[in-house]
Amino acid sequence: MSPRLDNPFKISPEVMKAMVSLEMAIQNCGLDRGLLHLVKLRASQINGCAYCIHMHATEARGHGETEMRLYMLNAWRESTLYSDRERAALAWTDALTLLAGTGAPDADYELLKAQFNQAEQVNLTIAIGAINTWNRLQVGFRAAHPVGPARAA
Repeated sequence: MSPRLDNPFKISPEVMKAMVSLEMAIQNCGLDRGLLHLVKLRASQINGCAYCIHMHATEARGHGETEMRLYMLNAWRESTLYSDRERAALAWTDALTLLAGTGAPDADYELLKAQFNQAEQVNLTIAIGAINTWNRLQVGFRAAHPVGPARAA
């Protein structure tokens, strides 16, 4: 697989700068970093984004996430390793990442509403939208993941 573009940051610096600014706002929105790592990794798994899977698995491990929880993320619905709050966030991630097929079901929103206040719901939804944009950028332009560990966040 060959990259389709050399460096989107050089090609469109202002838009990419805005994406990085959004990412920084998400990191500082008050949501737990561990939860954000799971959400980013899960969306990246669904979207088949090797670059982002590599990055977010590496970052999650660097912030103390266990190997088993990372391995089980693809089967989170069948695993007992995730809290109710994490399960609500993962259900919302699946629903919004697969939006064309799910339509963001009321049942998934009810799980979200039970675990997150309104500001957290908005922030989590923006975080899910942002990682989906990053996935589309990386998959669309065929960004290659590093061979070794990604640098820590």
